Amino acid sequence: MKIKVLGPGCTRCQQTEQLVREAVAEAGVDAEIEKVTDVMKIASYGVFGTPAVIIDDKVKSVGKIPKKEEILAWLKK
Repeated sequence: MKIKVLGPGCTRCQQTEQLVREAVAEAGVDAEIEKVTDVMKIASYGVFGTPAVIIDDKVKSVGKIPKKEEILAWLKK
């Protein structure tokens, strides 16, 4: 599983990355987590709001901090 957390490094983006890491550890899934901070690369995903979460090339969240329960549900699919 490949997870990308998109954001320039703001507090909300850092919180999102931390929640993703906690959820992955809690779920016990094997996932590669990548933090994408380059604005042009973020835009290449068609995402124009941050923070954003992409799992296996599917955009799951844009412009908000997802709840840990939401992230856990995404990881189980």
